[in-house]
Amino acid sequence: MRYKDLDFPKESVFLVTGGAGFIGSNLCEAILNMGYQVRCLDNLSTGKQENVDLFLEYPKYTFIKGDIRDLDTCKQACTDVDYVMHEAAWGSVPRSIEMPLYYEEVNIRGTLNMMEAARQSRVKKFVYASSSSVYGDHPVLPKVEGQEGNLLSPYALTKSVDEEYGKLYKRLYDLDTYGLRYFNVFGRRQDPDGAYAAVIPKFIKQLLNDGIPTINGDGKQSRDFTYIENVIEANLKACLASTEAAGEAYNIAYGGREYLIDIYYYLCDALGKKAEPNFGPERAGDIRHSNADIGKAKKMLGYNPEYNFAKGIIEAIEWYRENL
Repeated sequence: MRYKDLDFPKESVFLVTGGAGFIGSNLCEAILNMGYQVRCLDNLSTGKQENVDLFLEYPKYTFIKGDIRDLDTCKQACTDVDYVMHEAAWGSVPRSIEMPLYYEEVNIRGTLNMMEAARQSRVKKFVYASSSSVYGDHPVLPKVEGQEGNLLSPYALTKSVDEEYGKLYKRLYDLDTYGLRYFNVFGRRQDPDGAYAAVIPKFIKQLLNDGIPTINGDGKQSRDFTYIENVIEANLKACLASTEAAGEAYNIAYGGREYLIDIYYYLCDALGKKAEPNFGPERAGDIRHSNADIGKAKKMLGYNPEYNFAKGIIEAIEWYRENL
């Protein structure tokens, strides 16, 4: 993986919020394997203790059980930290429609607490998770930064507000912030369970158990599915990006486009299953098509994703076969 050749000062300390979650735990693992110190902050509301336990024997790993809604906890976590990777958030578009107030507390106030704590601790770089959902109903493909439509969910709104705070904290306080608009990330340790589980791990688990997955809508929705290794690369390269690139948001994807129905039949073939899917109603707030222009991230961050969908899905299937 390209990011393993990236070079940080020897005694660098990284804080990963949401480090017990899918993306966060993969970031912790990558940074520890590069030899740097990692501090994980998570309240385990959606993250898993097992993703913390994986690293407790690493001498350079520290776990803080705490909530980003508490400013003092954020300040404690940021003390003597060089780089913050802020992944802590509540995901899921449909769940945000059911719980808008909670999403505001966690995703907006929690992120603002983290930016303020990072500013006070003079953190070098603050890299945070945004989302392709900020494009809303803008019809043009591929999605280009600066061409956003009407937001379709409270989740999308929270990520848009986070980006505005990222711009302000760069402009007002000179905190180098980098927003990463993730496009449908998938890979190892992504949770296949629950009503709001992501589609790829959910399909894989159901097919492995001889179940019949349900596709919301007609299956002709398209997504720019992005393997976890690409996301790790983007976060680390953002930590090394120039200050001129700060205060901006960047599409983080491969730049491809896959249809849900095609993915379903691909997984059936890969897993040796023959089953027609069920079709359910479309989910409120979902974007119909998603495909990223990654030119800005390539130019400003040096982002150069290695894993297309075909390469990533092979690794993902292998991981789920071994771990489910």
